[in-house]
Amino acid sequence: MNVRPAASMLTTIGNTPLVQLKKIVPDYCADIYIKLEYFNPTGSYKDRMALAIIEAAEKRGALKPGMLVVECTGGSTGASLAFVCAVKGYRFKAISSDAFAKEKLRAIQMFGAELELIPSDGGKITPDLIPRMMDRAAALAAQPGTHWTNQFKNTDALEGYKILGKEILNQLAKPVDVFCAAVGTAGMAVGVSLELKKANPNTKVIVLEPASAPLLSTGVKGNHKVEGIAVGLIPPLLDRSHYDGVRIVEEAEARTMAKLLVAKEGIFAGTSSALNVVAAIEIGKQLGPGHTVVTIACDSGMKYLAGGLFD
Repeated sequence: MNVRPAASMLTTIGNTPLVQLKKIVPDYCADIYIKLEYFNPTGSYKDRMALAIIEAAEKRGALKPGMLVVECTGGSTGASLAFVCAVKGYRFKAISSDAFAKEKLRAIQMFGAELELIPSDGGKITPDLIPRMMDRAAALAAQPGTHWTNQFKNTDALEGYKILGKEILNQLAKPVDVFCAAVGTAGMAVGVSLELKKANPNTKVIVLEPASAPLLSTGVKGNHKVEGIAVGLIPPLLDRSHYDGVRIVEEAEARTMAKLLVAKEGIFAGTSSALNVVAAIEIGKQLGPGHTVVTIACDSGMKYLAGGLFD
């Protein structure tokens, strides 16, 4: 096997494994596949987005050497942007909160970025938390020499996630009946949807949210502790034409599934990833054998060891 050295760490983003779940899927279920995005350099699919939006800004001339990059983040986007900015030589400042995993916040700083925390309400992801973080990022963006990547509205992110969709199609080599994923910015769900539906218009895309914060399904905002999703607003990138339905998942089921995934399948992933799997199996049971459901392991369980998920 002839594998050439990588030109830089940025070239190691993507080409993550796609694995079929075996031990936790009942016999009367569709085939369930999960894309292991924690194989990316920072352990998250957000690396794809970070590279896409930084390089697009460079090409447009909106981001130039010496400028400061800023973003509000639950942690994974911040680590991914800190990583890309470190390799490319940009300064980066992340606006986050104490509601998010300490491991993620520490990773941002380890890449040399500055971190500013917005206080949460008892460590919960409340409907007002992300908007407050966005307001702070917008205020910083008004300063000269600053570039706000604005992940919630930045369509450049879709280009990075379209590559994820293409990888799924190339690896699976058979039709995808349903793709399901929880949404935060919704960039990943939309980017993958564009590619899957282009290849097969019959593919259904289902977006997911915690049962305690069912904004997309019922219009009701709520509190939860599943990092990276259900941000308290309708994601601007989530065009209704790009998905076919919404499902809610109990957070407790997702936390139980996270432990089951690592113990039975060897897949060490976080809460949102486990929430995706809970929904994928439920959808798979409804479809039955002979069908295919695909979902995503968003990030590594290593990011949640201090937060009680695996206690």
